[in-house]
Amino acid sequence: MRRWVRITASLASLGLAAWLVIALVPAVGGVAWTAVGEHLRAIGPGTALWLTVLWLAGLWAYTYVLTGSLPGLRHTQAFSLNAAGSAISNVLPFGGAAGVAVTAVMAASWGHSARAITTSAIVSGLWNTLSRAALPLVALAVHGAVVGDGVLIGAVAAAGGLLVAVAVLMRLRWLCRLLGSRAARFLLRLRRQTAQVVRDGWRRMTAGMLAYLLLQAVLLWWCLAAAGVHLGLGPTLAAFAVSRLLTLAVVTPGGVGVTENGTIALLVGLGTPAAPAVAGVLLFAFFTYLVEIPLGGAAWLSWSARRARSG
Repeated sequence: MRRWVRITASLASLGLAAWLVIALVPAVGGVAWTAVGEHLRAIGPGTALWLTVLWLAGLWAYTYVLTGSLPGLRHTQAFSLNAAGSAISNVLPFGGAAGVAVTAVMAASWGHSARAITTSAIVSGLWNTLSRAALPLVALAVHGAVVGDGVLIGAVAAAGGLLVAVAVLMRLRWLCRLLGSRAARFLLRLRRQTAQVVRDGWRRMTAGMLAYLLLQAVLLWWCLAAAGVHLGLGPTLAAFAVSRLLTLAVVTPGGVGVTENGTIALLVGLGTPAAPAVAGVLLFAFFTYLVEIPLGGAAWLSWSARRARSG
C-alpha cells in the first residue's frame, strides 16, 4: 500500500509540474508557445556551447561546498554526488531525502562513515538554504523596488526557521533529557562533528557557494540575453533571487513549474517583453533542472559500473 501511495504521489506531482509548465506558463506570460519557440530557435550553437560551459563551471564550483562539508572527498567524486542527488531530487516529489540517500550510498562506498555523511548533509543543506534565503536581501540592497514583500517574507521565514533548527542543534542538553541515553549520545556526537566541520570548512564552503550562485546568476542573465532580454543588475538579481528561493518549494520535483511561473511573473511585472522573457526562463530551467537528470543518471551508472568491477 505504501509503495502505491508513493507511486501515486509521484505521478500526481509530475502531472502538476507538467500542467504548471505547459498550461500555466503561457497564461502567466500572456504569450503563445509559438512565439516562445521562435525565440528559442534563434539561439545558435555557439551561444548554446557558452551556456553549457557556464552551467558546468557552476556545478564544479559547488564541489567546494561538498568537499568542505565532507573531508577527504575528491572534487570529481563531489561532482558525481551532486549530479546523482540532483537527478533524483528533480524527478521525485519531496526528492531531497531520496537524493541524500543516493549520495549517502555513493559516499559510503568511498569509505566515508555514516556520521560524516550525515554531518555533510546537514552542513551543505544549511549552506544551501541560507544562501537562497539571503538572495532576496541582496537584491533588496541593490534594487529594493524590484523585490516584493511576499518574496522577502518567504526568505525571512526560511532563514528564521533554519536558524531556529540550528540553535536547537547547538543547545541539546534539554532535548537529551527527553531522549534515551543512546539517542542523546548520538546527537551530542553529531553536534560536535558538525561544529568541527563548520570551523574547518566554512571558508571553502562559503567561497564555493558564492562562486556557484554567481555563475548561476550569470547563466540566467545569458539565457535571458540569448532570448532577447537584456536586464540591468537589479532586475537580474531580483529574478535570480525569486528563481532560487522558489526551488525550495516541494510541491513539485525541484520546484519545477512553481519556479518558472514565479520568475516569469516578476519579469513581466517589470515590463519585460513576455515572449523572450518566457523563452529565457525556460532556457535557464533547461540547464538547472532538465539536463541535470541525464547527467545524474550517467554519474550513477558510471559509479555503479566501477563498483561492480571493483567488487
